Amino acid sequence: METANTIPTDREPRDGVPETITTTAQLNAYSELLNSGSGPIALDAERASGFRYSQRAYLIQIRREGAGIALIDPIAITDFTALASALSQAPWILHAASQDLPCLNELGLFPKQLFDTELAGRLLGRERVSLGALVESELGEILQKGHGATDWSLRPLSMAQLRYAALDVELLVELQDVLEAELLTSGKLEWARQEFDALLTFKPKDRGAEVWRRTSGLHKLRKGQQLAVVRALWNARDATAQREDIAPGRILPDSAIIAAATALPASAIELGALPEFSGRGQTRRRSLWWSAISAAYELSEELWPASAGPSESLPPPRSWVNKNPMAAARLEAVREGLTHISERVNVPVENLLTPEVARRLCWDPPLVVDHLTIEEFLRDNGARPWQIALTSPVFVTGLIVTAELEQ
Repeated sequence: METANTIPTDREPRDGVPETITTTAQLNAYSELLNSGSGPIALDAERASGFRYSQRAYLIQIRREGAGIALIDPIAITDFTALASALSQAPWILHAASQDLPCLNELGLFPKQLFDTELAGRLLGRERVSLGALVESELGEILQKGHGATDWSLRPLSMAQLRYAALDVELLVELQDVLEAELLTSGKLEWARQEFDALLTFKPKDRGAEVWRRTSGLHKLRKGQQLAVVRALWNARDATAQREDIAPGRILPDSAIIAAATALPASAIELGALPEFSGRGQTRRRSLWWSAISAAYELSEELWPASAGPSESLPPPRSWVNKNPMAAARLEAVREGLTHISERVNVPVENLLTPEVARRLCWDPPLVVDHLTIEEFLRDNGARPWQIALTSPVFVTGLIVTAELEQ
């Protein structure tokens, strides 16, 4: 809904930028205000992704009618009991809830009901679903930009950062009201409620047993010993990053790991001669990297990593034609059907059903393909009722047709 009251990007929050809450006493006082406020509670959290290893919250922003905006420094506070109690009394509004819920959960903050404005925008088929884009398209307002990717772990935070953070919750309630009305009009409100309910138990995806295989550029390596070097350097880097709470890529870039594994240097001197290891930042850790590489060299061949990852991981779809032609045919048929549904209901394909679930069903379908078995598979893999109702006919038709072609 476009309006004419577009405002400058340097706007101030309606009630100004509040002082940051840094003590338990201040937090408890604000929690009392939350208890006496009315309506839903707008929340946001700032992390230091790309700067720190942890995904902890370095600033929490809250707004509720009657309580105003609070900027909370969770680094300086250890007791969130009063806040957790106050937040449990009303629905939450977040933008991209799956990003913020884990760091809020770490502090003992859990919603009983929530509304995700980003997810609502996706279900409504909006092409741009960032908070700024939705606030502009739905409310006609322009939010300040430019601080989302800054290092929020640094202290003190600047006034510009605090203003940016306050504005992130300034209009969330109004945005929810508009999006909720549009969801109701479009017949998608129940879909949204099912999605929001699923977020209440959201857990970040497990990194898996061999996370080191995600090293960028790993596909360039073929030898087992090279893979052993990548694994050793990745593990040494990860342990260091976790201990020092620094983002791994800031300690040693993936490109450096691949360069070392490609060159297989014979000594610490040869390692230091590589451009990726010759900088001042790598000099003080060179002995650590060489120790990891030396340990990889000492492994017997049978202890080298296999060229392929764990068997539970599906191969990339582009390789299915050669590895499993019938699965490739099933996936092509299903993708076509899902695309038609996506266009008809104006919802992105990835929101109709998690792509990984669709691939697993096409790779290894049930022995008996019918509506009951497909619906059971989708339900067991986390699909919501609205997703199952829309997509299960596509899988039944696609899997049956390709099975008939195989015969």
